[in-house]
Amino acid sequence: MTPFRVGWYIHHHGQGHLTRLMAIAPHVAGDIVCFSSLPEPVDLPDNCTWVLLERDDSLDAKSGEPLHDRDPAAGGLLHWAPLLHGGHRRRLTAIATVLDASPVTAFVVDVSVEVTLFARLLGIPPILITQPGDRDDDPHHLAFRAASRIIAPWPGDLFQPNHLKALSNVVYVGGITRFDSRSPSSARGTGVLLLGGAGGSAVSEASIAAAIDATPGYDWTVAGTTGRNGSAWLSDPWDALCNAEVVVAWAGQNSIADIAAAGARAVVFPQDRPFEEQAQSAKALKKSGLAIVESVWPAAAAWPALLQRARSLQPEWSRWRTSGAAKRAALEITSLAGGGPQ
Repeated sequence: MTPFRVGWYIHHHGQGHLTRLMAIAPHVAGDIVCFSSLPEPVDLPDNCTWVLLERDDSLDAKSGEPLHDRDPAAGGLLHWAPLLHGGHRRRLTAIATVLDASPVTAFVVDVSVEVTLFARLLGIPPILITQPGDRDDDPHHLAFRAASRIIAPWPGDLFQPNHLKALSNVVYVGGITRFDSRSPSSARGTGVLLLGGAGGSAVSEASIAAAIDATPGYDWTVAGTTGRNGSAWLSDPWDALCNAEVVVAWAGQNSIADIAAAGARAVVFPQDRPFEEQAQSAKALKKSGLAIVESVWPAAAAWPALLQRARSLQPEWSRWRTSGAAKRAALEITSLAGGGPQ
């Protein structure tokens, strides 16, 4: 195959978009130039280079004017493009400058309506990695129509949002996890792993402590959020996922895929996210019987029975299609990008 290059935009909120790049990139048959406001990761795949972008959501130090007063939505056409913001202008300029010097044949966007449209205006086929949720607003419809291909990182037979059903360019690849190639490290123990995320949570440290106190027969590990018996972040939770008898987690796409890869019994608490993203994912889990789903963190007294319910689960996590999902996503990118004209 003719060597090729693709661009890849990684949104800076949380760690999920970056984690998805890290899972897919090693399977892409070409070089990738990455654009993000996140710092370059130390373990960036060998076929990737990193371009650090300015933030476009920082307050103007001189005027102190709130950015929401600068019509960032362009009257409802876009999500975020604040008027007369230097950081916003310079980040798009940086993308165009790099792509002009080193052309690409496709541009993966995870996620941004504005960058999807910008790539298309530059004449580059956009590949949009979408998220669950009610994304039927005008900006999303515009991005979906502009995208040459849309990759949905969950199983389409378990969940198809209404706004994607009418589109012919959507590919449901299954849950993408960085742990696809790993096997469980040991037999399950009797502990509980609380697996948080970098996107924020409404669950307080006091609520977590109350749940721990109410279940003295379980050894809790808290990762990805604050709480007793845990650290702020666990960079590689694979062993903890495999060893825990029950995993308590939010309903982010990467968390679900990681739990599925480990075959864990889980209690899922969807957190408040734009467009009801986690709520819709959790609904799909509940309907398919893959996890216990609770809309709110329960009172301390409810935790012993809740964990007992979770222990009785026999989830068929193969239905989340994590095996080979990252490779399937890479194949979609490669088939579109694969050495076209520059």
